[in-house]
Amino acid sequence: MSTAEPTETRIRGRVWRGGEAQPDFDFEAVSDYLRDEDTLVWVDLFDPDHETLKDLADELGLNIWAVEDAVAPAERVKARLDATHTFFTVYAVDIVAEPDDPTRMVLTKHRISAFVLPQALVTVRLQPHFEIEQVLRRWDDLGGQRHGPGALVHGLLDVVVDGHFAAVQVLDDGIESLEDLLFDPPTKMPHLQRRTYQLRKILVDLRRVVLPMREVINTIQHHRIDQHRAPELDPLYADLYDHVLRVTEWTESLRDMVTTVFETNLSLQDARLNAVMKKLTGWAAIIAVPTAITGFYGQNVPYPGSETFGGFLVSTGAIVVMSVILFVMFKRRDWL
Repeated sequence: MSTAEPTETRIRGRVWRGGEAQPDFDFEAVSDYLRDEDTLVWVDLFDPDHETLKDLADELGLNIWAVEDAVAPAERVKARLDATHTFFTVYAVDIVAEPDDPTRMVLTKHRISAFVLPQALVTVRLQPHFEIEQVLRRWDDLGGQRHGPGALVHGLLDVVVDGHFAAVQVLDDGIESLEDLLFDPPTKMPHLQRRTYQLRKILVDLRRVVLPMREVINTIQHHRIDQHRAPELDPLYADLYDHVLRVTEWTESLRDMVTTVFETNLSLQDARLNAVMKKLTGWAAIIAVPTAITGFYGQNVPYPGSETFGGFLVSTGAIVVMSVILFVMFKRRDWL
C-alpha cells in the first residue's frame, strides 16, 4: 500500500498510475505527479500550518478564500465551485456514551475539507479522530481510483454518510428507550427529563451537519470535474444522494419523536399531579370529619352527652360512620 506517513503524520498521500497504487509518495513532487495525465494523486493534510497550505494552494492554483475556509476554526457544511477545482466541507460524526455515565451520550464532530482537482483530491482535517484509514480501505475495496477523483470523493463522502446513519441509529435507540420509560413509575425514571433534553440537543447539532449534505452531494454530483470521463459514477452518486435523503428524513422524524416524548412526559406529570391532588383532597375531606366532630364536642358549653361515656360513644360512632361513608364514595369515584 503506497502510503507515506511523515513525522506526526501531518502530511500523507497516495499516487496511482493507470489505476495502480505506486510504492512511494513525495509531497514535494505533487506538481510533477500531475504532469502525467494517467496519474491520480491524493494528499491529506492534518492540522496544517498556514504556510504549508498556502504553498500547496499556489502550486495547484487553489482559491485563496477556499484555503482560508479550510483552516478556519468554525465553518458550515457547504460546497463551492471554482474555475479550477471544487471545494467542500463536511463533518463526520460519532455518538459515544460517557465512561462515567453510560446513559449520557456525547456527539463528536470531525471536520473534513477537500479540494477536488481534475487529477487530485486534497483533504484537510483539523481534528485527529476521524478514521481516514477507513476511507483508504473503501478505496482499496472498490478500486474506484481507476475512475478519477470523483471516485475518491464518493468513497470519502460514503464513509461520512455511513457515520451519519450510525449516529441517527444511536439516537433512534435512545429515544425508543425513553419511550419505554414514559409509563414507568416516576421512581424508575428520575433522569428522564435530563436525558430528553440531552438527546434533543444532540439531535439539533446533528441536523446542522446532516441537512446541508443534500446541497453538497447535489452540487458535486451535477458539477463533477470528471463527469464526462467517468459516467459510470453517476449511479453511485445517485445512490449516495438517496442515502443522504434517508438520513435527513430520519432526523426529521426523530425530531418529531423527541418532541412527542417531551410533551408526553409533561402531560403525564400533570396527570400524576392531578391524581395526587385528587387523593390528597379526598383524604383531607375524610380527616375533616373527625376534626369537625371532636371540635364540636370540645366546646366549653353544656350539650347532650357532655362529660358522659355515652357521648364519647356517639361521637366516636359518628366519626367512624361518616369517614367510612366518605371513603366508600370517594373510592367508587376513583378519588382515592
